[in-house]
Amino acid sequence: MPTVTFLNDPAPDGKPKTIEVEAGTSILEAAKRSHAQVGYACGGVCACSTCHVYVRSGLSSLSEQKDREEDILDKAFDVRANSRLSCQARLSNGPVEVEISRESRRAYFDEHPESRS
Repeated sequence: MPTVTFLNDPAPDGKPKTIEVEAGTSILEAAKRSHAQVGYACGGVCACSTCHVYVRSGLSSLSEQKDREEDILDKAFDVRANSRLSCQARLSNGPVEVEISRESRRAYFDEHPESRS
């Protein structure tokens, strides 16, 4: 089964959060299950860019980017060649490592103020 590692969101032991998921699971679904700090203001329906992440490795293990995702990413901050919307990027195989964007972390804390430290 594929794994997702959230490089800049450590678990209580200080290591990056990693979760094993079934093929077809989105990065956002993996983030929710592992309590990673990925924001999703629109509920994960590709209507905003708050779930923006950078795929550090495993980009080829993800579903292809569709036009709608590209259009929404145009509204995101600091878009890079490895940017994806976590609600649209589905795992097929292999491990994937992501960095959560500042925009997404800010949205997460706006949505979950109790998580601020």
